[in-house]
Amino acid sequence: MKKPAALSRDAYRHFLSIPTRWMDNDVYGHVNNVVYYSYFDTVVNEYLLRMGVLDFEHGEAIGLVVETQCNYFSSVAFPDRVDAGLRVARLGSSSVRYEVGLFREGEAEPAAQGHFVHVYVDRIARRPMHLSDAMRAALAPLTVAADR
Repeated sequence: MKKPAALSRDAYRHFLSIPTRWMDNDVYGHVNNVVYYSYFDTVVNEYLLRMGVLDFEHGEAIGLVVETQCNYFSSVAFPDRVDAGLRVARLGSSSVRYEVGLFREGEAEPAAQGHFVHVYVDRIARRPMHLSDAMRAALAPLTVAADR
């Protein structure tokens, strides 16, 4: 499997600065690989909350992660700050492919990049639901042409 090319900061439309924590480091002295996925989740959900389209307690639809991937290029370690870049590569009828680049503060090339796919489902029935007009409007500014 060929590793994708690293995308620079200008490939992303929204950024969130995330401080690393002492507990994020593993015994090898860098942020453990599983923590990167929590950064992905944080930047996506922060954006959705900020845009007013995520009501995790009472919303009719919830996003279920059905696919994830991360490629690592360099290490991050406490006390680094991570700038998490976000973009949308695919906006389907009930799903969204979010792509995230994780950059050490001030660096142009990512330490890691990857994606996850949310399928939006009815909270109770757990059946796919069409994305709401509000969700589509919130995600439109993040949407990029597929370049992979």
